[in-house]
Amino acid sequence: MNLDALRARFGTALGEPATFRGETTLTVDRNILVALCECLRDDEALAFDFLADLCGVDRHPAAPRFEVVYHLYSVRHGHRLRVKVALEEEDPVIDSVTGVWETADWHERECFDLFGIRFRNHPDLRRILLPDDFEGHPLRKDFPLEGTDRT
Repeated sequence: MNLDALRARFGTALGEPATFRGETTLTVDRNILVALCECLRDDEALAFDFLADLCGVDRHPAAPRFEVVYHLYSVRHGHRLRVKVALEEEDPVIDSVTGVWETADWHERECFDLFGIRFRNHPDLRRILLPDDFEGHPLRKDFPLEGTDRT
């Protein structure tokens, strides 16, 4: 997989690719995420037509605290790519990629529900696993393990 065209287009907003056990990871600036994802999907040489997974990571107490990780797969070429975007605790907001891959709808709702990461321009961002009146986001590392109703 040749990522030179991406580097030429996105410059320093695209971090240095890392490869481990044959899988490549790109760390990118959140401001280019949607444009990058459209390029990854539409470029014939890349053709990442399947968003296999999207998940949150809480790196508390490290900064930046959160990451959103996208696992992409190209059915045509049989290659995989991981894209990571770091988010600060004070502003855990990132653009939705539901316009690029429809399956992001469910994944982004799950990430919002469990980590509290908000996806700007998501068509229906609300809880998906927990009741609407549930307080907090249980996969955050500072979420009380015994629940919020204990004193």
